[in-house]
Amino acid sequence: MKPVTVVRLSVMIFCLSLLCGCGTLPNGRGWGEDATMLPGWDKMGTAAYNAVLSPFTWGPIAGAALLQIDNWDHKISRWATDKTPVFGSRDNANNWSNYLLYTSGAIYGTTVLLTPSGNQAAEWLTDKMKGFVVGGAAIGLSEGIVGILQPALGRERPDRSPQSFPSGHATAAASFSTLASKNIAAMNLPGSAELAADGGLILITASTAWARVEAKRHFPADILAGMAIGHFISSFVNDAFLGLDNSRGIVPDAEISKNGFILSVKGNY
Repeated sequence: MKPVTVVRLSVMIFCLSLLCGCGTLPNGRGWGEDATMLPGWDKMGTAAYNAVLSPFTWGPIAGAALLQIDNWDHKISRWATDKTPVFGSRDNANNWSNYLLYTSGAIYGTTVLLTPSGNQAAEWLTDKMKGFVVGGAAIGLSEGIVGILQPALGRERPDRSPQSFPSGHATAAASFSTLASKNIAAMNLPGSAELAADGGLILITASTAWARVEAKRHFPADILAGMAIGHFISSFVNDAFLGLDNSRGIVPDAEISKNGFILSVKGNY
């Protein structure tokens, strides 16, 4: 049995055992029912603000910037491709980057099917299609931005082939995982189950991205930039256009007082 088959079956069984919801969301609406092309400027502004301040957006960007110090970006790339500490060989790393990317896509599709979208077949199908359109737009926009940036920036890959920055694999994996995490949050699961699922999604995304480094296809800064793009675009599009209440989960918070300025994140569960 191929590794990708094993990964997919394992993840699907895990998801199906954990991710189950009632017929509708807590507000009585179905997932995808309120998807809209015209969310309004306030909704879009809030979604953009939250996406920018998410640690999964600015964290990778900060990391990519730090890697430019003393040429760490190239040094880590050379070490990773010489030692291949995780995947054992460049060919294996290249294969696993694809296996893991397909897995993240399969997980996203599974979460779409498992979100509560009503009890009637017709409304369930309609709501799912509307939600899929929003998710597809987020993924397509993320990949479209990569398709523009790669030839425009013209960075050479570690293996001397063109179009290294940013990583398309890392962007797609981050898009799938971000959307899947948003869907899991809509299922109203126990906090421990949601935390475990989100941890698994982060691990899959990070592994997909790192495999591209060991495969000598990208520098670390490339994958970090891709992860930031994938998360930002998918988070923004989902929160702005899917029409859900996004008050649950981790949100940014800023406070100004006479003692100084505090930027933090708060979790609402």
